[in-house]
Amino acid sequence: MTLTPAALRAAALRTLTPASSVQDALNRMGFVQADPIRAPARAQDLTLMARVPGYRAGDLEAQYPHLDAEEDIIPNYGFVTRAVQRLLHPREVPPTRVELEHPGLIADVRALLHERSELHPRDVITALGARRASNYWGGNSQATTRALDALHYRGEARIVRRDGGVRVYGVARHLDALRANPQATPERLRGAVRLLAALYGPMPQASLRYLTGLSGYGFPHLRADLRGALRDALRDELRDATVDGVPYVWTPEQDPSDAPTPRGVRIVNPFDPLVWDRRRFEHLHGWAYRFEAYTPAQKRTMGYYALPLLHAGRAVGWANLSVQGSALHAQVGLRPGVRQSVTFRSALDRELDRHRAFLNATQAEVSFDQT
Repeated sequence: MTLTPAALRAAALRTLTPASSVQDALNRMGFVQADPIRAPARAQDLTLMARVPGYRAGDLEAQYPHLDAEEDIIPNYGFVTRAVQRLLHPREVPPTRVELEHPGLIADVRALLHERSELHPRDVITALGARRASNYWGGNSQATTRALDALHYRGEARIVRRDGGVRVYGVARHLDALRANPQATPERLRGAVRLLAALYGPMPQASLRYLTGLSGYGFPHLRADLRGALRDALRDELRDATVDGVPYVWTPEQDPSDAPTPRGVRIVNPFDPLVWDRRRFEHLHGWAYRFEAYTPAQKRTMGYYALPLLHAGRAVGWANLSVQGSALHAQVGLRPGVRQSVTFRSALDRELDRHRAFLNATQAEVSFDQT
C-alpha cells in the first residue's frame, strides 16, 4: 500500500470522531490516560472533552460511580472499561517496598477494606496510625496509602470514587471470578496489543513496541509473553506500510487510505492519543513537540502545559490556556509560516469557545506569539 504523511494524519484524526456520551467514548477508546495537572484541566477531562460534545470539566469524576469504568494501568495509569480490565487480571505481583518495610501492614489494610463499603486514605491513618514508607522517587510517603495502592494494583481493591481528587477505595468483588477462572493468557495479551494498536494507530512500528513495553506494568508476570503477542500480531494480524522510510502499522479496521480530509482547528492535551506518540508527531508534522511541565521555567520554549494545536489535520502550533477570573485566556504560539487567515481565525474562535464552555468561563481572550 502506498501512503503519504497526509493520509496518515487524516487517519489519526479519526480518534476525535464525536461520541454520544462519556460511556460511548470510553467504550470506543478502551483506555483514557489520567494526569493530575490542571492547566487548564486534568488530561482525562481534556481527552473526553475533545470527543464528547457538551462535556464539562469534572464530568468523568461525577459520572464515574455509574459508568462501566475502572482505574488501572495499560500502558500508563488511567481509566479503562471493565472489558479491558479483565485483560489485566489476575495480576501476579512480587512483594512491594511497603510490605518489606512494614510487614503485616497489607493484611491490616485488607481487613479494614473488607470491613467498610468505602475507605478513604485518611480513615486508614486514623485506624492504623501514620507511618512512612520510601517511594520510587527517593522520597517517602504514607505507608498506609502505599498499601492501598498495592491492593489496588493486585486487583483486590478498586477505586469507587474520588473525593476532591483523592481516591476512595472499595473491595474489587467484580474481579473475584477472574481469580477463580482467569481468561487464557494468549487471549488476554492479544487483546492488549490490539487495544494499543487501535487506540494509538496508525503508528510507527517502533512506537507500538514502546507502548507494549510500557504495558508490561499491567502484566508484570507476563512481560515476555506480551512481547511474543506483539510479534504474533505484527506477523498475523496488523497491517503495515512504509512511509518516508518509517514502517507504520494499524489494525484491519483502520484503513488509512480512505480517511476524510481534516478540517477546522483542534486543541488537544499532551496525553491525547492523537499526539501522545512524539515519534509519530515529529514524522507527520515536521517538528518536535515537547511537554515542558517538568522543564525549568527559563528553559521552556512553548510553556508549562502547552496544548498542541492542529489546523486541517496539521500541527501548526500550541496554546497555553488558563482561566483568570471568569475569562479564558489563550496564548497561542504558531509555527513559522503559519498564516492567520480568516478561515483559521474563525475555526480557532470556535475551538476556544468549546474550551470556554468546558471550563465554565464567560469569555475567551486570545493573544498570539508567531515563532
